[in-house]
Amino acid sequence: MTTVVRVPEELSARVPAEQRGPGLERDAVRLLVSRGTAVSHHAFAELPCLLRAGDLLVVNTSPTLAAAVDGRVGHARVVVHFSTRGDDGRWAVELREPDGHGTTRARAGTRAGSAMRLPGGGQLVLEEPLSASGERLWWARAGADTDVPGLLREHGRPIRYSYTERDQPLSVYQTVFALPSADGTGSAEMPSAARPFTARLVAELVSRGVQFAPITLHTGVSSAEVHEPPYAERFVVPEASARLINNVKAGDGRVVAVGTTAVRAVESAAGAHGVVRAASGWTELVVTPERGVRVVDGLVTGLHEPEASHLLMLEAIAGRAAVDRSYEEALRGLYLWHEFGDVHLILPEEKPHAEHCSSN
Repeated sequence: MTTVVRVPEELSARVPAEQRGPGLERDAVRLLVSRGTAVSHHAFAELPCLLRAGDLLVVNTSPTLAAAVDGRVGHARVVVHFSTRGDDGRWAVELREPDGHGTTRARAGTRAGSAMRLPGGGQLVLEEPLSASGERLWWARAGADTDVPGLLREHGRPIRYSYTERDQPLSVYQTVFALPSADGTGSAEMPSAARPFTARLVAELVSRGVQFAPITLHTGVSSAEVHEPPYAERFVVPEASARLINNVKAGDGRVVAVGTTAVRAVESAAGAHGVVRAASGWTELVVTPERGVRVVDGLVTGLHEPEASHLLMLEAIAGRAAVDRSYEEALRGLYLWHEFGDVHLILPEEKPHAEHCSSN
């Protein structure tokens, strides 16, 4: 694991970029660019001149759900995080203690058979832990009269943590690429690497010859409090996107994933020789330096906590020395962390092309 040190609390992004000053948009964040151990500093709005014609951005279309709902276990208040809906109709959920500042503490003493009362008369019963290695997430079954997607729409709010300043409307947690799903499923937490993209920036990228390949991966709740790999998540790589990725790989373009979710989906659909095929279902893939990457050349991502398993994915793409160097620069440069924070662009190690941006 990379040697990233603890992130100071003051480097947590407390509000979205567009709320930090008049006239600002989502893309008013900083962009740390690393090519191997070479690092440069930019504004995110400079992304179009850091990429080149023929490059491909793989983007996640999963919408963010209002996945946090207040409930009660007996007389005790609890916050339920709805993470993922299983094929059998059950939901993977996490129980948190309410504290008025986001839900920061997992609820202790959770047991199979625990029943929760939810708003509007809904009910939820815990059945078994999602994983044999821990009891943070549980499979739970909703009562026969409990429509979970409807419950979330009417009574849910976005999951947030105490480093943020206040609750935000769901629209703040939707990316420009999000598409509503027919069955009401989506991501428990925002695929946040795509948050700084705006319609104007996407149009500029397209005008410069950068292509987009949509995939879908519904993210579960995060696990910043423990060293644990990501759980199985549902994904779709459409035939058209697979074909586009393969065409770019066969030419001179670079495949750049927007977010670790896009990496996980595309690499799950790739064969041993890096050919991507249309795929859907559940992926348990954990991208590590030992496994490596077969498709992805670069990555647009947020800045991750030192205990996050996502750092292993970054090492698989860029190498440990490059990740260590970029995070040293992010700390030295006072970059902001978390879903409303600044962004890291990892590109292959090479000489900058003629149309590169000047460093700030």
